[in-house]
Amino acid sequence: MRLCRLGLALPILILFGCTSAVKAPFTMPQAEWALPAAADGVLAQVETDVAARAQPTSNQTGNSNEGISGFKLLNSGEDALKWRLALIDSATQSIDTQYYLYHSDSTGLLFTSRLLEAADRGVKVRIIIDDMGTLAVSPSQAKLRDSMGALMIAHPNISLRLFNSSGNRSLLGRGWNFTTDFEQLNHRMHNKSLTADNHATIVGGRNIGDEYIGLNTHFNFRDIDVLGFGPVARQTSSVFDAFWNSGWVITADPSTQTKAEGVYTTQRLALERELSQSKALEGFSLVARSWESEFDALTPSLHLGPSEVLTDRPGSNGISNEVYDWVTQNLPKVQTELLITNAYLIPETQGVAVLDDLVAAGAEVTIHTNSLSSHDVPAVNSHYKVWRKPILESGVSLFEARYDASIKTSIVDTKPISARYMGLHSKSLVMDRRFAVIGSANLDPRSAFLNSEMIAIIDSKSLAEELAQAILLDTSAANSWEVSLNEKNKIIWSNDVESVSRQPVRNGWQRFQDLFFMLFPKRLY
Repeated sequence: MRLCRLGLALPILILFGCTSAVKAPFTMPQAEWALPAAADGVLAQVETDVAARAQPTSNQTGNSNEGISGFKLLNSGEDALKWRLALIDSATQSIDTQYYLYHSDSTGLLFTSRLLEAADRGVKVRIIIDDMGTLAVSPSQAKLRDSMGALMIAHPNISLRLFNSSGNRSLLGRGWNFTTDFEQLNHRMHNKSLTADNHATIVGGRNIGDEYIGLNTHFNFRDIDVLGFGPVARQTSSVFDAFWNSGWVITADPSTQTKAEGVYTTQRLALERELSQSKALEGFSLVARSWESEFDALTPSLHLGPSEVLTDRPGSNGISNEVYDWVTQNLPKVQTELLITNAYLIPETQGVAVLDDLVAAGAEVTIHTNSLSSHDVPAVNSHYKVWRKPILESGVSLFEARYDASIKTSIVDTKPISARYMGLHSKSLVMDRRFAVIGSANLDPRSAFLNSEMIAIIDSKSLAEELAQAILLDTSAANSWEVSLNEKNKIIWSNDVESVSRQPVRNGWQRFQDLFFMLFPKRLY
């Protein structure tokens, strides 16, 4: 979800230009680092089992297994929430989590409740939320948001920090701050991760919110995460610490801390009462439970391979562009095949040139992105659509998601919910059926130069193959429009039902937005 769908379901529109990197706005907090990997517990055992599985392979190849992790693709919304709860419930000493958006809906309430239960057990919990995600649309949502925040602030085993705060907590104050200090506040932390006991981690595209888990009745996102055990957890912890110890985060002041402690008991009861009334969560336990049997069954099926978790790092002179640099340096190295699924695509001249070169060198390139009909941010489509023809002329196979895709009922929606439509939010790619790259980065100017992003680069043929099959399923005629050029060199969209010569939409309002947002700079999106 983008800058024009901000906070806890609050649509906010920023109509100003974008600028270059800026200085860190806050005083550097006291340095604090991730705890070493826990000595025992179910997550420690899974890593031990992964290392044992990796040993025969390393003996045969002569390579060390010290950098080998085990991975599971989290392909459905139900799995995404299930395994997040499993990590939280199984943690024995530490949980570190950072998210761009953290909604005060059923998913957010359940996630918060489980973090509180872990903290009750003595687990040290650290949370970073981008300050853009602390807004709310209605009094009821604001009340839940404030309740969740107070509980996090007041609990002695939970530490909460906000990234790049606007300072003034009121909606009016936020608007004024954005107007007067837009250069600073336009830089957002788009990272998403959850790491438990420094043994297990989840990295990917999903925020904490119903639409990312398949529990929103209006629309749900097709998204992808990866669950990893082993060194990949320490790699993710290093990313978390870079943000936790940066000059871009703030924590509650003494007055806020005191107020939160004063309402802790009543707010905890209110959260539990609200949670018990959620009909969307009937498929999930509302209290912590043992997951040992699930982990025992999972371990033998994990994909093995080394990894690197890369991030754009916040520093005293701004936010780096390391993820963008990696993409521009490594995509041209693809030899035979590149599969991309990316929700927000604005390739610009440099991106199209890379595609031209790859196809000219004999590589097959497939791109899957949003259609206007599946888009939650028509502004991105306004600046993507001019690149459709150059992409097709380069020889790339281009597919755009259908809002009524068949995978909505089987993969995207989580029972008992059936949303009206689905949109694409995935940010993943497969290189030569060997490297799987999964993370938060979109292929657009905002991700490249404004947001911080993070990606997991995993060298595993079996994981790459599973991700490839997921992308190819998404591009099938039942799930996407194939975009092509007809004999008159005009763009057409085709699926298993029809072929049209005008970009598909759900309604006329989307067509109006598509035209309107062409008036504003593409670097905003």
